[in-house]
Amino acid sequence: MTDTDDPRDLVLTRLIPVPRHALWRAWTEPDLLKQWFAPKPYTTPVAELDVRPGGASLIVMRSPEGQDMPNPGVYLEVVPDTRLVVTDAYTRAWVPSQKPFLTVILTFADEAGGTRYTARARHWTLEDRAAHESMGFHQGWGQCADQMEALVKGLVL
Repeated sequence: MTDTDDPRDLVLTRLIPVPRHALWRAWTEPDLLKQWFAPKPYTTPVAELDVRPGGASLIVMRSPEGQDMPNPGVYLEVVPDTRLVVTDAYTRAWVPSQKPFLTVILTFADEAGGTRYTARARHWTLEDRAAHESMGFHQGWGQCADQMEALVKGLVL
């Protein structure tokens, strides 16, 4: 899977002043992910992560009104501290999902001043991309990146 620009992509990139390993931990350790994954006031009560190619994930976001939004997926690529790719095209053990929506491609690269964090949401269709953008992709994923940055700055490595 490449990171080339695709019209179905929505991309968030930030220079975060921490080592790559801190961001990797935020994405791969359930107790950490629960603290930043959903834009506040939403919460993340469930984070089940089997971080290996073919491993399943289940992340549940909860609205302030108590509505749960499960996000099942399967990891496609896992390169520690460098790259993480997960898709909702499968729910677990290569069982196809009802309606695939996106593949998330995360990269963590050394850069002067910290880590270049890039989150690429690659959608199955242009319509899915437009729907995600209108749901507030840039604001929501940006807020979550801010929350993740605040959390990882306090981590002891």
